[in-house]
Amino acid sequence: MGEDGIRTADIDPFPETDGDAGVNETAEREWTAATTAFERVEAVLGRTTDWQSASEIADRARVSEPTARKHLTALAETGHAATAETETATRFRRNPDRRRLERVQHLADEHSRGDLETTIRDMKARIRSFEDEYGATSPEELVELLEADDEDGWDDLSRWKTTRRNLAFAKTALSFKETRLVDSRSTGEERAENA
Repeated sequence: MGEDGIRTADIDPFPETDGDAGVNETAEREWTAATTAFERVEAVLGRTTDWQSASEIADRARVSEPTARKHLTALAETGHAATAETETATRFRRNPDRRRLERVQHLADEHSRGDLETTIRDMKARIRSFEDEYGATSPEELVELLEADDEDGWDDLSRWKTTRRNLAFAKTALSFKETRLVDSRSTGEERAENA
């Protein structure tokens, strides 16, 4: 017991309050006031990786189910949403290909041709070092070679997979950048794509 007769076990350093609920409600009110129903559905869809019904997305986007369904259908028509038909309903999620294309476009927009080429060269060298170190030609082959308790090996496996994925994105971004340059030259709208 302390000097005041309070035991340390009686002190709750994180008492439950209604403050968190108030903050969440305020943030939700501000979000709904500052955005349209379409913007909220689009934002929720952008974070939806598992199949969900229009009702589930409507609840998260703070719109009615018919409104969510209307906007999700429009997003599916433009390629932003993927759909899956079940016996009872259409389910939605973000279109993973759309996200990949956006990432490629972002890389092409944000990095020069030289930067992309240097990054590609560095990632290829890193992959070569994994191949040399482990005597494997791919991460899938390395899985077969690793012992269960080889933590460094499993960490390298993860790094190898990430590097291989990033390499694919960088190569695609460089090709995208090249395609833009060729298109701009053929249409007479040449831009500084090769910067």
